[in-house]
Amino acid sequence: MSKHENQSLISALHDCMAACNHCYDSCLKEDDVKMMAECIRLDRECADICGFFEQALLRDTPFKAELAKVCAEICEACGKECEKHDHDHCQECAKACFNCAKECRKVA
Repeated sequence: MSKHENQSLISALHDCMAACNHCYDSCLKEDDVKMMAECIRLDRECADICGFFEQALLRDTPFKAELAKVCAEICEACGKECEKHDHDHCQECAKACFNCAKECRKVA
């Protein structure tokens, strides 16, 4: 598959990675960091898999479907955790995660 055929997925992965990194950094600055621990952990997991999957797609990985399935699961978990918190950065992250999970499921 060409980069063009994967563009919406690549964009969703990149946007999700950026949102998770922003959320992670912002959560570390919250007054009650312990309350944000699971959000922080999942932000890292999600940003890492999205970044890896984006790079793998650009290399035309033969494991596209398998990676998409795992990525969708992690994005969904991160989105569910982020939506529990009222912070703007968490809400924006949840939206990006759910969008990315949707795009991943199209190819999983």
